[in-house]
Amino acid sequence: MALGEFKLFQFKSRKQLEKEEKQYAEWAFPYGELQRENLTALIKELAPKQPLQICLASFLTCKEIYEDVLKNSESSSAANEKMLKSVRNYGQLIKSKEMPFYLALVLADSKVDEACLYPSAEEIQKHIHELETIRKSPKQKPEEKPEKK
Repeated sequence: MALGEFKLFQFKSRKQLEKEEKQYAEWAFPYGELQRENLTALIKELAPKQPLQICLASFLTCKEIYEDVLKNSESSSAANEKMLKSVRNYGQLIKSKEMPFYLALVLADSKVDEACLYPSAEEIQKHIHELETIRKSPKQKPEEKPEKK
């Protein structure tokens, strides 16, 4: 375990920490509390038996990973496939089989504007099913290069 996890040697001022928390909140929910409330309501509808705080933490983890994967991918569909197939365990927070759920939420969240209107739970559920199909499909093998003589 890294020392930073215990915050024993925290060399940031309270002001700096508050600034970082504010920046993170703006990244997580750029449209503010309405966006968070609408997303929370959608999560409660889709996963009523799951602890909300765990779902939100998993969503934010997925969002962060997806943005990194998207930067290094040729297209959004390539990023989706990489998220679903390449990475198997996301820091013990997101299991591979849960990734379609969180990825569907991240993709819906990425299309939200200042009105903060998310798709219905039925539409998200349909997208989850589509993503599960991608996750379960066999990986495509890269084309073999001919041997040099």
